[in-house]
Amino acid sequence: MRHSLLLLTVVAVIAALPIGAPGASDDWPQWRGPNRDGHSPDTGLLKHWPAGGPTLLWKATGLGSGYTSVSVVGNRLFAMGDKGDANYAIALDRADGKTLWTAKVGKAGAPGWGGFEGPRATPTVDGDLVFAVGQYGEAACLDAATGKEQWRKDYVGDFGGKVPEWGFSGMPLVDGENVILIPGGPRGNLVALQKRTGAVVWQSKDFTDGIHYSSPIVVEIGGIRQYIQLTDASVAGIAAADGRVLWRAPRAGKTAVIPTPIYHDHCVYVSSSYGVGCNLFKISVAGGEFAAEQLYANKVMMNHHGGVVLVGEYLYGYSEGKGWTCQDFATGKAMWQEKARLGKGSLVDADGMLYLRAESGPGSVALMEATPRGYREQSRFNPPERSDKNSWPHPVIAGGRLYLRDQDLLLCYDVRAK
Repeated sequence: MRHSLLLLTVVAVIAALPIGAPGASDDWPQWRGPNRDGHSPDTGLLKHWPAGGPTLLWKATGLGSGYTSVSVVGNRLFAMGDKGDANYAIALDRADGKTLWTAKVGKAGAPGWGGFEGPRATPTVDGDLVFAVGQYGEAACLDAATGKEQWRKDYVGDFGGKVPEWGFSGMPLVDGENVILIPGGPRGNLVALQKRTGAVVWQSKDFTDGIHYSSPIVVEIGGIRQYIQLTDASVAGIAAADGRVLWRAPRAGKTAVIPTPIYHDHCVYVSSSYGVGCNLFKISVAGGEFAAEQLYANKVMMNHHGGVVLVGEYLYGYSEGKGWTCQDFATGKAMWQEKARLGKGSLVDADGMLYLRAESGPGSVALMEATPRGYREQSRFNPPERSDKNSWPHPVIAGGRLYLRDQDLLLCYDVRAK
């Protein structure tokens, strides 16, 4: 009898656990993974793929038009897409890709020129909550289990934001009891809300750079928790407690500033395309005052929107006009550059390997050793049923699975070593 009661208690506890229980090693709860750095903690993965690529476990359709990647938490996947005249947050079953719920977030469409329809911001999952942002700035907090709306905001109406040329793309950032959104504009580039109620905690009234397309990261420097944000005018550290500017370094971008900053060893690395390049700033603090010193600025890495990852002491990414690039983080020196083997694209890092995804043509996916000794590709395959759009969603690796979004289609591959 005691054993039966114990079993029932364990089952009840498991059932009560939130879908998005934080800290699970095989989850990918937000843009660029657990730490927003493009790194998967997975180990025991394949170092070579069989001919034709790793095993395709399942494919799902019904995601709609859009460029968000996926978040992976517990037994669910989360994405966004346009369907008809609205965009939706979508929950899928992690086991087979079947749709579990959809929730309307905002209006559909393609902001700016180019006809790029659909949401751009990957949902962020925290415990039992999902935070989703549409391309026109409608933001919703949803119940992860059911999709039921908890609260909603509008970047333009509520925070004074202005829709950027190609729509809102900044990914929500959950930090403790707050969620950080990126409306931009004269009332403040960043806004902190109570994650469960949507009540405003602060808006960065002294940091009013216009919005571009980058997403903030959270770090601690000198014991002060802060959000590092990149715009077309500067890179800055904003205090998590009250939204005040701790430090700000002028850094002019052009047209579209997109990649997420990287923080390592008291330094902030940023990159953007359109002829701008990359910069490394050392952040110091003395007597409670912060300072940002530029250590280098060059054009070795001019990353458009495929992202840059740091593996050890080296950066990897695609540099416009130069190809896939390995760059020394500390010095900015190019270790190697290769543009003949694989076209422009995005990447993530897992288990000592880089997963590269070309944006055009067949959308080839390559497996490459993460090494400063040269471009060492080990395997490659072409995903099936390619759309006629660029495959811009970044790859995701979680729980030994590789997820590739291509508009309405989501593919799930087994990349575990057998």
